[in-house]
Amino acid sequence: MTELRIPDAGDRETLGAFVARAVRLDGQAAVRLRMREPGVVEAWVATPFDVLATRAVHGEVSPADLTVSGSELLAALTVAGGPVMDPGPPRDLLWRSELPAPGRWQAVDDLPVDVVSDLADRGVALARDNAGPHGTPPASLMDQAVLTVSGGDFEVKVQMRCLFALSGMGFVDSSISEDVVRVTATDSWLRMDARYGAVVRRRHALLPLLF
Repeated sequence: MTELRIPDAGDRETLGAFVARAVRLDGQAAVRLRMREPGVVEAWVATPFDVLATRAVHGEVSPADLTVSGSELLAALTVAGGPVMDPGPPRDLLWRSELPAPGRWQAVDDLPVDVVSDLADRGVALARDNAGPHGTPPASLMDQAVLTVSGGDFEVKVQMRCLFALSGMGFVDSSISEDVVRVTATDSWLRMDARYGAVVRRRHALLPLLF
């Protein structure tokens, strides 16, 4: 039996907004729910930009690592309501993305939110003018490194696809001028935390296995 407990109505609204954005980007989106620590549930989605998006709220999920349908979870959050809900049957086979291993993320830099928002808006305009056959941005645009940030032991290139994911998930709010987007990294991963959520992407492609 699956069960999701989110006692606070504000947290339920926050998670509902996150899932709604994911479903808007991909109607077949799967959401992975897992306990990050006691009392904190982490939600993950794989966006169409080949970038992961995540948001954490106070609560509990059982089992402690569970993948469900985004549309079914959205219905549970917005239609059923209440602090205890059935998020839907397990659909763990729908989750195909690697998640970063638990560990310490090293701070790299803080980017002004208006800079990030402006770059994302320019990218969206370019994508509109150069959309592929399925209406998606061309890979050459998404793979373009639009920012290079450095701090500590890292120099990190930020691809346009990360900004598309931040914008598409509604994580940045350029009206709050003092906001920043915090960039952190490990040897393998890049993470960008904004006001309403974070995006995560592998910094280096995995090498294919040789047989």
